[in-house]
Amino acid sequence: MTSTNHAAKAVTRKPPPGAIKAYVASLTGTSLEYYDFAIYSVASALVFPKIFFPGNDDFVALILSFSTFAVGYFARPIGGIVFGRLGDKIGRKYVLVFTLMLIGLATVLIGALPDYSVIGIAAPIILVLLRLAQGIGVGGEWGGAVLLSSEFGDPNKRGFWSSAAQIGPPAGNLMANGVLAILAASLSEQAFLSWGWRVAFLASALLVVFGLLIRLKLEETPVFKAIQAKGDRPKAPIKEVFTTQPKALIAASLSRICPDILYSLFTVFVAVYATKELGMTTGNVLSAILIGSAFQLFLIPLAGALTDRFNRRWVYGLAAAATAAYIPVFFLMIQGKSVAMLIVGTVIGLALHAFMYGPQAAFITEQFPARLRYAGSSLAYTLAGVIGGGFAPVIFTLLYGGGSGGWYFIAGYILLAAIVTIVGMLLGRDPKPEEDVRLVQGTHAQPAS
Repeated sequence: MTSTNHAAKAVTRKPPPGAIKAYVASLTGTSLEYYDFAIYSVASALVFPKIFFPGNDDFVALILSFSTFAVGYFARPIGGIVFGRLGDKIGRKYVLVFTLMLIGLATVLIGALPDYSVIGIAAPIILVLLRLAQGIGVGGEWGGAVLLSSEFGDPNKRGFWSSAAQIGPPAGNLMANGVLAILAASLSEQAFLSWGWRVAFLASALLVVFGLLIRLKLEETPVFKAIQAKGDRPKAPIKEVFTTQPKALIAASLSRICPDILYSLFTVFVAVYATKELGMTTGNVLSAILIGSAFQLFLIPLAGALTDRFNRRWVYGLAAAATAAYIPVFFLMIQGKSVAMLIVGTVIGLALHAFMYGPQAAFITEQFPARLRYAGSSLAYTLAGVIGGGFAPVIFTLLYGGGSGGWYFIAGYILLAAIVTIVGMLLGRDPKPEEDVRLVQGTHAQPAS
């Protein structure tokens, strides 16, 4: 893994005036969308088993609830295929507006959905359909949000500029858990389960309107404008990715596995383990996730920027290896049922996640040529999400088995995920920022036909 960053210094260009605006738009829009996704994640662990899947024992209800959580991941490839294709054909901006509207509408409708006691079996069925819509929207959102900030920014600093969209999940998670923590602390458990949790979902409507106002004012990225001016937009981007970029698709997909599974552990399953096995309160768990997410807000862009100075694949791979070593330590730390140790352990776990997730967007997008970047990145992101984050909460629950020392198996699961991601790093290519520079400068030099 040899770095190519120094070789590209000669082609470094100053970010255009729209770069900061694009960074903010990517960050805020993705944060709002992951707020929607995050409140579902927490609710699937703490609320939905009780109100949408009653009549089952706690373990079965939890599995059923986590299965609806997984539906959002299974739906992501649909969004990746549909919107990835459109993003390379019609541009980044319009796709991002539609995905924001789709996720926002689905989230508001979940907040208004009657529970099982009111409409019976229709309640979990509709919940699954709305979760499907959320997943489709997120599947199309990520690729465009990453390209929005990275294609406006300096390609030699793609790790930093691409991190805008990566800050979205912890920022959204921070907002979601903050709202849920306030509601859980200020309401009785009965009131929270009855209507309190719905406030967090319905509040999404205001956040989505704010996000739309920002995105509607954006211009298209310089890279897509250059592709459009050259008449080089692909006719069948999805097919072309599969036929011409198989190695890139595999490398980019494998890079997602470990960070996705790790994130599910510390933002979803830890809520179950800490409350059921360690006897901690919902407030204790939400506080730990909140503090860990707050640290990620600056660790993610820091990690992205770090990989602009040092080899991106090495930093990413070392973080994956450190993750595998840390998980047994984490479980040993919290066996004493100390809230302080839970907080410290979660902060460290999410910090390790940040050092993979921060440079992840840059690593994935730079595996593909610019004209196939939206489709390729979206496919890698969403297909890997099914294998990684989609199954993770269910697998964690099954491996743990209700408290029979199953954390050993969970540690083994994370070890396997880390190995898979390191293989992705070995298969991937180093950054080639000069490709974007030549594309944009070549278009400026020659009038569009």
